[in-house]
This record gives sequence, structure tokens and C-alpha cells, in this order.
Amino acid sequence: MRAAQRRAIAHEEVVFIRYLKRGQDADAAAAADAKVRATVESIISDIQARGDAAVRRYSQQFDRWDPQDFALSQDQIRAAVRELSAGQIEDIKFAQVQIRNFAQIQRDSMRDVEVEKLPGVILGHRHIPVNHVSCYILGGKYPLIASAHMSVLTAKVAGVPRVVSTAPPYQGRPHPAIVAAMHFAGADEILVLGGVQAVAAMAISTQSIEPVDMIVGPGNMFVAEAKRQLYGRVGIDLFAGPTETLIIADESVDGEMCAVDLLGQAEHGPTSPAVLLTNSEKLAQDSLIEVERQLSRLPTAPIASQSWAAHGEVIVCDTIDEMIAAADEIASEHVQVMTADPDLFLRRMTNYGALILGPRTNVSFGDKVIGTNHTLPTNKNARYTGGLWVGKFLKTCTYQRVLTDEASARIGAVCSRLCHMENFAGHGEQANLRMRRYGKRDVPWYEPVLGA
Repeated sequence: MRAAQRRAIAHEEVVFIRYLKRGQDADAAAAADAKVRATVESIISDIQARGDAAVRRYSQQFDRWDPQDFALSQDQIRAAVRELSAGQIEDIKFAQVQIRNFAQIQRDSMRDVEVEKLPGVILGHRHIPVNHVSCYILGGKYPLIASAHMSVLTAKVAGVPRVVSTAPPYQGRPHPAIVAAMHFAGADEILVLGGVQAVAAMAISTQSIEPVDMIVGPGNMFVAEAKRQLYGRVGIDLFAGPTETLIIADESVDGEMCAVDLLGQAEHGPTSPAVLLTNSEKLAQDSLIEVERQLSRLPTAPIASQSWAAHGEVIVCDTIDEMIAAADEIASEHVQVMTADPDLFLRRMTNYGALILGPRTNVSFGDKVIGTNHTLPTNKNARYTGGLWVGKFLKTCTYQRVLTDEASARIGAVCSRLCHMENFAGHGEQANLRMRRYGKRDVPWYEPVLGA
């Protein structure tokens, strides 16, 4: 919703929606993105050239972290777990049970198949886990314990043999709860390393860090850009940048609830969009007032206020149809629906990372404990992808088998003629050879098979 004037399509008419508050304009956002791209490109190039020495340099520069070894030993992991109380461990394990159970349900829904589609012709597919996966856990500003559940645990449910988990140091040391969560989730290796240097080291490999096949997990704008630039050299889950939230509300809720749920995501960082979309001018005005009241006492207000000032928006529509059209255009990571009929949005919306339906739940439940995954698409990427789930760690690979001479000859004859239409003589000869061997047909080299 960044153009000067947005249009929502409802009942085949062009309607206009009203902004009571706008976020940063597109030109400013593009300039900031360009700086991020250049910085990340330089760091990746340096790490590719100098390996561990460059990784260590950036770890010192950005995190003031220079350990003897970025990988934690088993003794260090056990020591971190011992720092937590029994209650803290119980809460981490409760959340992991919810997330593991839902991930397992998702995995069980994915079946290998094998079918005889024609007499003597077998087709099938297998879901094969990726062999080596790195899970990036946010932890520099806030210790994002939940990301360990969402990535490491989900990868293990999918059957990934080697999962390397990494998080930046927190206040000059490994955060014990993050380490414990990674350990309980099943990480095979745990690193204390953050930022572009962590992502690049695992994608490129260095003298001390072995490469992975795939990198998953949310990060700040620099981590997201590093994943984008390294995509192709390694797989990624999705482009998950700074978190986004869209609150869709009507007068069935009040300004306090809208404000709390907006700021609950704005506190992530100074570039996190938080948007209110409503058909009530009164609720919009009440929410704006309540946001300012909340910011006056919110402990994370120094960050949330920056985010709200630069990226917060309040949009008023006239109809439900306009709200649905506007929400699908925004394509937000989190969409919290607090209306008289939230299921209407579930039925009709198509572009979102996750839907949070009704006032009794909220984005925080999904982020931390309820069981769905919190690694979700941002920057309108919800138009073409969903979030992280077990299926992201699985390659659906097909196979074929022909059991009889008759089947080989039957398929071969059609294949030969189709290849001739495409001028692929070599492809056609693959079919012709089978016709000669298994169909006992006198087929000339590199000529199409005539007749049925």
C-alpha cells in the first residue's frame, strides 16, 4: 500500500481508501535497500576470499564477539541448560511439544506415492529430506528463543540428518535459553555467530565451518539480504525480513486492543510495519490515541516508536469488500482479524503469511507457543509462498519404472514422434533404441516411428 493513491476493487467499481497515517515513502525505502545490498555484497565477497579471518573480523566489528571457537562444546551446552530454572525449561518444552505435534501432523499429511498409470508403467514420488540445514536464530537485540523451536525442531521432524543452529551472542555471551532451546529441539551443531557473517560462512564454507545445503530462519534486513544474494548457492526457506503485522478490525473490538497488538509487533525493530485496516473511523481515531498512550509507558517504546513513526499506517475503508481487497494487496506476514465475522476473511483472503482469527488469540501466541510456525513471508512475498513448515525441508522427487517390453515399445513410439515434432533427434533416438530392443521394430536411426 505504498502508492500515493491506492484503489481497492469491490463489486467491479473503483473505490478509494483513506489513510489517517502513512508510512515511509517508496523512494526512501528503496534508498535504504540499496545501502543494505551494497553492504551485504561486500561482506560476502570478503568472506569468500578470506574465510575464517573475515568471519572473525565481522563478528568482532558487529557483535564484539571473538571466541576461540564459534561452535559450542557439549560441556558448554550443558552449562547453558543448567543456568535455566526448572520452570523456564518446562515452558520451553511445552512450546516445543505444541510445535512438534503440529509439524508431525503436517509431515504425516505428505505421502510417498507409487502407481501403475499404464500397464507396465510405474510412476512415483518420494519426499526426501535435505541433508544439511542451517537454522539462523535471531538473538542480538532480543533473545528469540522461539525461532529455535520453529526451525530446528521442524527440520528434525522432517528428517533432516544434520541441523546446524546458530545465533549471535546476547550481551556478550551465548544466551542460555536460546542454547537450551536449540539443544532440546535437536540441533546437531550449535554455533554462536550472527549476522551476514554467519549466513555467508555456512553457505560458502570456511576453514572451520562446513557448508550446508539450505539456510532457514528470519533475520534483520542484512540477514534477509544475505539469504537473497546467496540463494542458488544454497536453498532458503523464504525471504523473511523485518516482521510485519496487519490488524483488520471493526467496532467489535476497541482501540486499546488494536494498539496493543500493533505495538506488540512494532517493537521487533525500527523497520517493522504495523498497519491497522478498519471500516470504522471511530476505531481508527481511538487506536491512534491509544498507540500514543501505550508508547508513553511501553518499555520497548524507543524501538516501537521509531517503527510506528516510519512504518505505521492506519487505513479506513467503507466496506468489507474493500477491506479484503486492501488486505490482499498488502499481503502482510501476520494478519490478525478482529471483526464480527473473522471466518469471512479466512474464506476469502488469499495473500497472507498467517491468519490470526478473533480477539482471543494474537500474533504473539503464534510467534511463541501455539504450534504454528512463525517464520513467514514478508515484503508481499505472501502472494506466492506460505511460511516455513516441514515441507520446506523435503524435496519431492519423482521416479519412473517400465516393467514390460510391451510398455516400453508403446511409450517409445509416441515419444519418438513427439521428439520429431520438437526437432530433438537425440531424444528421439532414445525412444527408437527401445523400440528396436523391446518392440522388435525395424526403426531407422534418428527417424520418427511411424504409425501407432
